[in-house]
Amino acid sequence: MQKLYVVMVGLPARGKSTLARRICQGLKEEGVRARIFNNGELRRTLYGSDSTDADFYDPRDLEHKRMREQIAMRNIKRAQGWLDSDGAVAVLDATNASRERRQLIETMLTDHPVLFVECVNEDAMLQDICIRRKTALPEFASYTQEEALASFLKRIRYYESIYVPLSSEKYWLRVDSTANRILEEHALEGSPFYPAIRQILVDVPASNLYLARHGQTEFNVQGRIGGDPLLTDKGRAQANALAEHFRSKRIDWVFTSTRRRSHETAAPVLRDRPNVHTLAMPEFDELWAGDCEGMRYCDIRETMPHVSEGRNADKYGYCYPNGESYAMLNERVKSGLRRALFLAGDSSILIIGHQAINRVLLSLFLRCREADIPYIFIPQNEYYHISVTLRRKVFERIPYSQ
Repeated sequence: MQKLYVVMVGLPARGKSTLARRICQGLKEEGVRARIFNNGELRRTLYGSDSTDADFYDPRDLEHKRMREQIAMRNIKRAQGWLDSDGAVAVLDATNASRERRQLIETMLTDHPVLFVECVNEDAMLQDICIRRKTALPEFASYTQEEALASFLKRIRYYESIYVPLSSEKYWLRVDSTANRILEEHALEGSPFYPAIRQILVDVPASNLYLARHGQTEFNVQGRIGGDPLLTDKGRAQANALAEHFRSKRIDWVFTSTRRRSHETAAPVLRDRPNVHTLAMPEFDELWAGDCEGMRYCDIRETMPHVSEGRNADKYGYCYPNGESYAMLNERVKSGLRRALFLAGDSSILIIGHQAINRVLLSLFLRCREADIPYIFIPQNEYYHISVTLRRKVFERIPYSQ
């Protein structure tokens, strides 16, 4: 039986562990016995709080270097032993930043192929959030927030001083971990697992995504587009109904736009969830109608007939004067979704967006024709539930209010 070692590579807070979990879970769904061997977990077990200090990672400190090598060796042997029994794919989750460390792995693991997966993340906002999330881990419990941040940033600088990107290794993939994109590869031909791993890396992961539109607004009643209106009484009732509907459902992250109607709709959901992560993202702001912001469609037809004619001819590609088109919206919404899914990982996510935003979000999963995107139905009293894995794709529209 062919077996495989998958070895993660990358600087801290680049998404290695998230990607390792996705690889492992995806392979399990394919019936493959896969397991993660995480150096950080083993380090905390062996050395506890002593290994939290940034200087534990100083490559010039020979004693600490010996201890880190001991952790790596033990995890390598654990992975090897597991594949010697009934395991099929062992995922070694660590920075493995230096060529020296990777040569050690290649020297020790000669019984089965070794596939290196390098994670790259150049999104400054996501890096900052990931770093701050790392500093909230229990191992930093005795630190102030400022001390934990300074310590972790110092740890990253130590890793940066020895970091060598993949190049001379036999089999490897370089992945943009925030964009689900393979940047470069030295293919592992003949492996039964390699095609599945590549699909896992490029698929948009959404194990449990809820997509809702904000409640009714003053502009909705008046037939006006865009703007930053507040909810009506009916809209607030819809927001309360949404919160009641989700009361028994697990929600780990709530993403909104920066608009008031999105925040108002999210407020009841968040009221009884003090531990839920929430983030307002400008990528999820409604399509900007430019010179037509706040206007009614009937007024646009009367005073700006060229706009109505242009949109009727090509609703997806037409750009409002000094505004946006659906085609322009696509890229920023796609960027926002990538960021949201990267931050949330395998957690349950609720996005409270807008009509055009949610149309584009749905299209990224439904893969419908661009010309059809502006006509996707986005009601204000129902939400979409999306669950996408290698073997299962669920799209359902569920009512929560009258």
